[in-house]
Amino acid sequence: MGLRSVCTGAAAGLAMAALGAMSSASAETLNALFMAQAAYSDSDVKAMTAAFEKDNPGVTVNLEFVPYEALYDKIVASKAAGGAGYDVVLYDVIWPAAFAQNNVLVDVTDRLKGLDRSQIFDGAWATVDYDGKTYGMPWILDTKYLFYNTEMLKKAGIAAPPKTWEELAKDAKIIKDKGIVQYPIVWSWSQAEAVICDYVTIAAAYGGKFFDDGKPAFDKGGSLDALKYMVQTLKDGVSNPNSKEYLEEDVRKVFSAGDAAFALNWTYMYGKANDPAESKVVGKVGVEPAPGVEGKTAASAVNGSMALGITAGSSKVDLAWKYIAYLTSKPVQDKYAQLSLPIWKASYTDPAVTKGQEPLVQSADVAIGLMTPRPMVASYQELSTILQTQIQNALAGKATPEDALAAAAKDAARIR
Repeated sequence: MGLRSVCTGAAAGLAMAALGAMSSASAETLNALFMAQAAYSDSDVKAMTAAFEKDNPGVTVNLEFVPYEALYDKIVASKAAGGAGYDVVLYDVIWPAAFAQNNVLVDVTDRLKGLDRSQIFDGAWATVDYDGKTYGMPWILDTKYLFYNTEMLKKAGIAAPPKTWEELAKDAKIIKDKGIVQYPIVWSWSQAEAVICDYVTIAAAYGGKFFDDGKPAFDKGGSLDALKYMVQTLKDGVSNPNSKEYLEEDVRKVFSAGDAAFALNWTYMYGKANDPAESKVVGKVGVEPAPGVEGKTAASAVNGSMALGITAGSSKVDLAWKYIAYLTSKPVQDKYAQLSLPIWKASYTDPAVTKGQEPLVQSADVAIGLMTPRPMVASYQELSTILQTQIQNALAGKATPEDALAAAAKDAARIR
């Protein structure tokens, strides 16, 4: 279903009313853990929280921001800390299986009985649902898009942005050969979860799979084709070689400095790249769904959504849920939609949300329905580490794509 086909009559206070009765609180403190990169900025979260505190006199929310790479371990450690740990945590779509099996988060299924779940995108619910239970509330609905510098494409005589990965490589070669920019494409291929997200995006376009009948399948078919493509763009000199060390913020900075024609990145980059205080390419930023593969797919996307949950060790579950309900409510999400598009379908026909970022919303109309999940398995952290290592080996030329993914499949078979 397209974004524009949904009902727009949702009441402004829908989230707060639908999430159930929540007791007021006073003279209490919550500890909350957030991510210090991509999506909502630190200042956005602080502003949201300040408004919540104003509406709830006596309540204080202590905020901690850490890099994405530290989130998982911080959340797991909080369980052991009990009441001294976090009450509210931001977590990734890939973690519910492990968290559910290890009793890390509170099951909030009953608190959502009054909510019409159809008003929120399925890709967002995938972030909190596991084995018939719900472990939080979706907050960040995200996937990766292809950003491009419209001025560079015009200088190169390229009339339209690429629709396939092959076209992307060809366009990048034209731009490079004309001396417009040395390395036309920049990626977040550091040995971290970032490279997995780019890999899954490309593999989805090629029709690749992670597993087939429970056995690793990323060493063949479209999954192998994806890694071959990544390696070839480095060999051809169209991908920035520093991509092997870059995370998403590095990609944003390179693109915003005018040092790349193309970049694959999350939603937040559109707003940042069009901010004069952050970017030299304001007004030159194009965005499209990530490309597809001719004869296979029209576009591609990875599910990079995130959610807010309550830790099992929290002694303030009701207050924590009240805070989560506020942050994820439609009015709050609509107000801060410039760096992270809302989880609410009705928001996408609201001019207050779409104004100034119409191209991004149009791309989301396609991409959100295509979001490919990473494996929802309890051993995901181990699986990801194995893939990160072997993908990095291939990108660095230490192994062929075939050998790297064969080694990854062999190691992955041991942990399944």
